[in-house]
Amino acid sequence: MSIQEQQNRAGSQNIAETKENATDKSFKGRLKSVKTTRWIRFGIVSVIFFAWVILMGNPWLALLWLLLADIYITGYIPFSWWKKKSGATRTVMAWVDAIIYALILIYFIFAFVGQQYEIPSSSLEKSLLVGDRLWVDKTIYGARVPQTPLHFPLAQHTMPLIGTKSYIESPQLEYHRMPGRRSIERGDIVVFNYPQGDTVALGRPTEDYYMMAWRIEQEGAGDGRQYIASHPQTFGEVVWRPVDRRENYVKRTIGLPGERLRISNDSIFINGTLIAEPENVQYNYIIPVKSEIDPEKWHSIGVRADDHRFTPIRNEYAGFSFYDVPLTKAMKQEVETWQEVIGPLQLERESGIYDLGGVFPLGNNYGWTRPDMGEIWIPKRGVTLHLTEDNLPIYERAIRVYEGNDLSVRDGKIYINGEPTEYYTFKLDYYWMMGDNRDRSADSRYWGFVPEDHIVGSPMFIILSLDQERSLTNGKIRWDRILRNPNPDKSASKW
Repeated sequence: MSIQEQQNRAGSQNIAETKENATDKSFKGRLKSVKTTRWIRFGIVSVIFFAWVILMGNPWLALLWLLLADIYITGYIPFSWWKKKSGATRTVMAWVDAIIYALILIYFIFAFVGQQYEIPSSSLEKSLLVGDRLWVDKTIYGARVPQTPLHFPLAQHTMPLIGTKSYIESPQLEYHRMPGRRSIERGDIVVFNYPQGDTVALGRPTEDYYMMAWRIEQEGAGDGRQYIASHPQTFGEVVWRPVDRRENYVKRTIGLPGERLRISNDSIFINGTLIAEPENVQYNYIIPVKSEIDPEKWHSIGVRADDHRFTPIRNEYAGFSFYDVPLTKAMKQEVETWQEVIGPLQLERESGIYDLGGVFPLGNNYGWTRPDMGEIWIPKRGVTLHLTEDNLPIYERAIRVYEGNDLSVRDGKIYINGEPTEYYTFKLDYYWMMGDNRDRSADSRYWGFVPEDHIVGSPMFIILSLDQERSLTNGKIRWDRILRNPNPDKSASKW
């Protein structure tokens, strides 16, 4: 037999063996039919997968490796059955397959890498503007493992168009965070789940449920929660939301775990030391004017239409009109030169329902107001606090809601999980967050501490910035803000 004939015979035998392996559906046959390159890809994916399992801190996830093995090697589950079809079935399933693959990829990116977030309010102006779309980095403090794993990745809590929940509440996983690049530092701008967003009246989804109930009680309508529940035509259904499905907020870090915070005349003291304000901090000013000011003039210095409130007052007490506007120091100096302004600008000091009792802790008897609070110790994981009836209102929600304990006071004694005690050791770290637009920010001064398990991440850069008061042909896109660092005055920022 010639050499050529031997080579042809060997080639025929290899082809026959390949066909035999391809038709052999036994476990051994399936293994033999897998190409070397596919084994290599499977090995790489397996290494990445087990590294992910270790970071997740849940060994049960290792069972999913069997699914990977079937996808790459054994092929018992016919994931690609539709590829053997023809016509409409193949076309439709090709789209379904692509959409499912894309959603799975988005799920993992949004859960463990980062995601887009749009600034809805002016609480951090002028550092962040309404209409800024941010890329929020979740790896900087360590990605939080989804506590509600069964959710639609493109919606926070409500499905677009149909308005139903975008998640299934069960199962709820224990809080776990992957290793991060650094811890939260003072001055960091942080995105987090709204701590008091656990209960929501769907008829008033943007309002704080607890503040709403408290206001009702102050107006003499009885128990606020019962009133809301008995008026569904006004407030809608009252629902509970898991931690990671609560509304996202963005604020600046002011107080860190274990620190003592005090606010005096809007100045913030940490452990007795006055801390510097952010460069773009704003306060509300009362501006007396002789005439209404052109909205374009306000826009030229960065004041949105929603933020300049004009009050025409002409009577024997005032004799002038005025504006109520949040301004930075630089903006204040500019406004003082305007010819419409007829007197010195005065800092606004609110009074009434928000002044006494409307700040954290809600309904307190401490006499605190928004510009004057404390001293408040910020809870730190592992630190034991001596509890008294006097300081309990400050820490009650952290102990009962955020850390899941049964808390009550009977006959002057504090009971936690049925046991009388004067001490409590915190399981989580907590933070004090505030907006730069100090007089128009719903922040820790109203709802208290942000638990570590509510932390989402920190804005890394601005993807896009749209001015809602401008048309597309008249400066709607703020080109100068695209790819900008959203926290330029944070000297400690380390990416």
